[in-house]
This record gives sequence, C-alpha cells and structure tokens, in this order.
Amino acid sequence: MELRAGMAFHLIGIGGAGLSALATVLHELGYAVSGCDRSPSPFVDALRALGVPVHLGHDPAHVQHAEVVVRSSAVPPDHPEVRAAEAQGRPVVKREAVIGALMAERMGVAVAGTHGKTTTTAMLAWVAMSAGRDPTFIVGGLIRGLNRNARAGRGDLMIVEADEYDRMFLGLRPEIAVVTTIEHDHPDCYPTPEAFFEAFVAFAEQVPPHGVLVVCDADPGARRLADLLETRGRSVVRYGWGPPARWWARPLTVDRFEIHRGGHRIGELSLPVPGCHHGLNALAALAAAEAAGIPPAIALEALSRFPGTARRFEIKGEARGVLVIDDYAHHPGEIRATLRAARDRYPGRSIWAVFQPHTYSRTRALLKEFAQAFEDADHVILTPIYAARETDTLGVSSEDIVRQMIHPDARYLPDFEAAVAYLRERVRSGDVVLTMGAGDGYRIGERLLELLSDPVEER
Repeated sequence: MELRAGMAFHLIGIGGAGLSALATVLHELGYAVSGCDRSPSPFVDALRALGVPVHLGHDPAHVQHAEVVVRSSAVPPDHPEVRAAEAQGRPVVKREAVIGALMAERMGVAVAGTHGKTTTTAMLAWVAMSAGRDPTFIVGGLIRGLNRNARAGRGDLMIVEADEYDRMFLGLRPEIAVVTTIEHDHPDCYPTPEAFFEAFVAFAEQVPPHGVLVVCDADPGARRLADLLETRGRSVVRYGWGPPARWWARPLTVDRFEIHRGGHRIGELSLPVPGCHHGLNALAALAAAEAAGIPPAIALEALSRFPGTARRFEIKGEARGVLVIDDYAHHPGEIRATLRAARDRYPGRSIWAVFQPHTYSRTRALLKEFAQAFEDADHVILTPIYAARETDTLGVSSEDIVRQMIHPDARYLPDFEAAVAYLRERVRSGDVVLTMGAGDGYRIGERLLELLSDPVEER
C-alpha cells in the first residue's frame, strides 16, 4: 500500500500488543489514528495518554472518517466495522500491509521465530537506541526501561517483531531477517510441522539478495532452515554455542556469557534475566546489529544495560520469603526453558509452576509435549485454557494435560480463586512461584502477593 502524509487510520483490536504498537508508531509519525477494542487494557491506557482516541466497544460509525481500516488477526471478516468499511469502499487491511509500507521507506530488520522474538527484538531496539541510530521499532511486549512497546524514530532503521501467526511476517520485506527458533506452533494456521517450516522458508526468501539472514545454529529447526538456504546459494550468518557459528557464546553462569565473533573474543555479557535461551537472544541481537552497521563493542556495552522485557522472567515481587515471577511462556519448549532457568537461578528452592494454557488448538496439538514440559518444577498447577480468539473447545481441557503427566505433584484447579487459595495455604518462605502463559494467569501471582503482603492476614 502507499502511504500519504496525514492519512487517517482506524484500527480494530487496537488494545492488543500488535496493533497498539502500530498505532503508536503511526501516531508519532503524524498520521491520524483512532481505534476500538472490546475491553480496556494497559495498551489502551497508554494510547489514550498519547492522545489517540480509543473506543470501547464496536460500532460501524467508528470507521466513517478512516481512509484505511486495519483489523487484527483476531477480528473476523464479518465484524460490523469491517463490513461497514467495505460497504463504504474503504480499504480493510491487516497490520503487515501498513508495517510493510513503513518498512519500505527504511532499513528493515525483522525478527521471527517460535520463541525468543520479543526479547531479541527488544534487545536490538535497545542497542540501536544506545548507538544513536534513533530507530523506529515495534515489539510484542513492553521494554521495561522505556515502558513502551513501540516508537517512531527519525533514523533509517525500522526494527519489527515478525509474527508468524496468520502468516503476518510474509507481508514484510526486510533487509535483515533474524530467525531464532522453528518449532511447530499455531496449529490453527499451520496444521503440520512441515507447513510451519515452509512458512519460515518463505519468510527468509523475502530478504533481497543483498540482505542479511541471521539464523540460530543451536536450534534444530532454524539450523535446518540455514542449511536449506545455503544449498540455494544464500549466505547465512549463524549464531550458537560454538563454531562454525559466526557469533557464539560460552555460558559462564546462568546469566553471564563469554561472547565470541569468529575466532575473536569480544567480551563478557551479563543479562538481567537467567537462561541460556536469553544468551542466544543476545547473540542474535549482536549479529543483527553488526549487519545494521553497529560496531560490536557498542552493541555489547548496550546489552549489558538492557533492562529486560515485561512478562519475560519478570520478578513481580516477594512477600514472606515467597518470590513471585511471571513469564509469557505458553509453548512446551518455552516452559522447559523457563523452568530450567528458574532451577538454575534458584537452586535448592521449591518451584511452583502455575500454567494457564493458551488456545484449545495449541493445547490439543501439543498435549503430549505439554505433559512432558514440567520436569523442573516441584509443584504444578494448571488452570482452565485461555480461549483467546477461539470459541470451539475441540473437546480438550487443561485436565487432559494433567492426566498425561508423570509428575509427583500436578493438579488442575477450576479457577484463579481456587489457585490463589491453594497456593496461599501451601507456599513457604524460600519458595518460588512462577506463573506462565500468554493470557491473564499473571493475576494469580499478583493476588498471591497481595495476600502475603497483608499484615493482618494470618497463615
């Protein structure tokens, strides 16, 4: 699509991470922006604070001043505002059409992958800002030091988290593309692992011949992609745990790494979050930063000050010796990595995993993998599935995961209140409570902290 100064956009589903970020960038670039969503959210509050009008609820009248209507992937084609816009001859597009148009005017960097893309994108945005590149960026979560998930800069770089859901990332034409991991997800879009992999092949092929492909050599799926691309004559910058990766690291502790570029030791890096997976994210950011012209020494120094991303091993607080952490992990691979990081960071402490599965289709497709993902937890609580965009339960529930688990202490609890009450009665000083999921399960940890912090509450 073609952008024009002062163009008016209306975004349906503006309260989500993806569209709220796009709305922020459009607004800061001087476009007229409005939006709507069905319920309030912190993203809605942030947009209103910027001066963006956001309606709660949906009404065909909302689109009457828009030149372009943007709908989120969760908004169906028969939505009343979509139908009204189409009846009035107003173009209705998804976010990738607008992001792609913005990226066409800049040096585009797109970060894709089943896991790690939000943190990697945030790291790269932080590095570019620290290097004085004044980037535009769109991230799927809040960067904690900035308390924002998007920004319109005046520099030549545009850094975007490239979401594979609904094939969003195929609408982008980046000059630099990063692939962190490829592990089957979103079965409602990609019925088979091979269909999922082929989408990443198509994404990589969007990069022009003069562009740069940065791919994780430590992940089997991403490594398969790198091998395939090289057989097709493409040059790939690999990163991982050792040669032949161009960028590689040697773990020193759970959150400290020795960084190498080829045969040269660049330095050491300490991160605010534990886990080898975050070490790999940092390597991806370093490799992409170099491709964008940022010297490695500057990038490494910036990463040493990276403040972290919201809902990525985020410490929510501690009360009566009980530490509460929240993480966005909602895929079996992410759960395993997060629990391993918690076990390494807090050896000898009892770990409570509180998991809210996200979508029925993912739960059914990866049921066996979910059941095997909690080995590093001492206690496991599952709550009902967060439906998100789905309405069909497909006959699956969180109880099915528990039934398949071989674990000494795993149980299903029917609601948040029951989960909080169960934890309140059983956690002890020194315990670690880790809430995980892409829905609103973090509220369990927040409520537990409130109860434990109340001086009049008795154990």
